[in-house]
Amino acid sequence: MTVVQKIYDYAQGIMGKGLDNGECEDIKKRIADSIFVAYGARNAKPVKIAKSALLPSCGKLNSRIYFSKTRASADVAAFINGSMTRYLDYNDTYLSKEALHPSDNIPPILSAADSAEVDGKSALKAIKVAYQVVCSLADAVSIRDRGWDHVTYVSISSAAGLASLLGLDQKKFQNALSLGINNNISMRQTRAGELSMWKGCTVADAGRNSVFAALLAMDGMTGPAPIFEGEMGFFKQVSGKFKLDLKSDKLHKTMIKNHPVEYHAMSGVDAAISIRKRVQGDIKRIKVNTFNVAYNIIVKDPEKFAPKTKETADHSLPYIIAYTLAYGAPTPESYSEKYLSDKKIRSMMGKMDFVISKEFNSLYPEYLPISIEVITSKGIVDEEVRVPKGHFKDPYSWADLKNKGVKLIRDENLVNDIIKVSKTIEKRSVSELFDVIQNVDAKR
Repeated sequence: MTVVQKIYDYAQGIMGKGLDNGECEDIKKRIADSIFVAYGARNAKPVKIAKSALLPSCGKLNSRIYFSKTRASADVAAFINGSMTRYLDYNDTYLSKEALHPSDNIPPILSAADSAEVDGKSALKAIKVAYQVVCSLADAVSIRDRGWDHVTYVSISSAAGLASLLGLDQKKFQNALSLGINNNISMRQTRAGELSMWKGCTVADAGRNSVFAALLAMDGMTGPAPIFEGEMGFFKQVSGKFKLDLKSDKLHKTMIKNHPVEYHAMSGVDAAISIRKRVQGDIKRIKVNTFNVAYNIIVKDPEKFAPKTKETADHSLPYIIAYTLAYGAPTPESYSEKYLSDKKIRSMMGKMDFVISKEFNSLYPEYLPISIEVITSKGIVDEEVRVPKGHFKDPYSWADLKNKGVKLIRDENLVNDIIKVSKTIEKRSVSELFDVIQNVDAKR
């Protein structure tokens, strides 16, 4: 059986039956969370650039841009909405052989659902398909060390979710996946060295291309096959052979972010917060024990010790620890030029030593361990954290999610409305969610 056939069979099973209450609640929380973090990035420079470059837009199927009444072709809406969702690096995470953000699948699915006037129950199931596919790919093999970015997997999972949402038959479903993957292989250079604006937009482009592919497949466009097993297919060119396990549930192991940082830095924030409350005297040295994956992604590059952009800073463990020790828990404003050039932060980054711990390597990805030791003129303060808030071992409640929403939106009534619609989305159309947020002043 081909990989595409396996994904199709799995999707048919999900779309043909109901989700259990736990799955529904988890998906609803992630829908609300994705809207909250998108709101926080509504005026970000890359989002403004996307709007300026791509609007006005009109297609066969059109969806609303988040926080406005403006409509655009579904693929363009998916790109702009997806850029908002991803920009703050504050949406949910899944850690395995590959680390990625499963809720990157939500903007293209919601955009397509809004444009096609699809009911919320079908959207929940389609999101479940996308989550399971992307997390199963992350479990199967890492493509990071081969030079490919993890958003390549989102091109596959979002195409599967969209094909499920739109009710494509087997042949069209397979074509949607093939078209979504073939021209959507993303290079890891996006996350190497000094990071650009594209770091927060590349996965939105994957979603846009998947919408584009699904619409073409829906009207009969065929795609190259077998896309995974073929002579020049995904196995040969990108990943190597792997087995895809779609049976074990992955959704409950996805984690809502408690801070706007690359997820491998989450425990580092919690540890630094604890140390900041207890530290006295002048800081002389900072010793950090971490694990190999975190070191390779958010420590090893020299740019991580002198970040010049927001995109590099929120992927810099030295910067994140230094900021937290100096000013407390990071917020979306923590990566402004004011802080990027802050002498106190820069000085502390220069005092840091990082060590890869064999013990911590053995605990990852089931745990997210870090230990920080701060040596001062008045003594030593240390802290070890293995499970940050929002981790699947300490998951977010609706109350936690509301607190996060209020921090980002600063309008409790709007937060309550978004949560209310998200909690009852299976009884509504997806367009009702867009109705709630369309009157928000995006410039505010």
